[in-house]
Amino acid sequence: MAHFTVIFAHGRESGPWGVKIRALARVVEKRGGRVVSRDDTDTQDPELRVARLVDAARENDGPVVLVGSSMGGYVAAVASHEVAPAGLFLMAPAFGLPGYAVQKVQPVAGALTVVHGWQDDIVPLPAVLEFARDHDAFLYLVPAAHALIEQVGWLQQVFDAFLERCLAGTTVSRAARVMATF
Repeated sequence: MAHFTVIFAHGRESGPWGVKIRALARVVEKRGGRVVSRDDTDTQDPELRVARLVDAARENDGPVVLVGSSMGGYVAAVASHEVAPAGLFLMAPAFGLPGYAVQKVQPVAGALTVVHGWQDDIVPLPAVLEFARDHDAFLYLVPAAHALIEQVGWLQQVFDAFLERCLAGTTVSRAARVMATF
């Protein structure tokens, strides 16, 4: 697919052009896509960030892919309900935490992948497992902490395969959608 936009949603404590986002942006650019990385450092309100992401997605022509990390994962997943992106790629999504309005996120996306670190001490693994199971997501559990910095090179490979799948509109059987990589 020649014309697509990937919109990144960063975490609560990070910024719009952190290590992961820069690495994944290179994958998007190699595929000829447009990259948008919003700066939401002025607010820690996840619901305001959701509204902003929905508005940003509406400004784009062609397919949109949402990518989020930590709070940005929650934001992208909640926004997907209104955006209906071609794909939703979530890294250590902030599920199961107090202070978030939507506790049972109902994502809408053509392709759904979740990556979570075994050593994540911020986002509880059971909440991420429940989300992935309930929504038939591809799930990767990797040896990493919350930021997943230890896995940036690997994330690029997985993200590239994800883009291939969601931009091709490939449907995957239910049995093949949930998998864990140890």
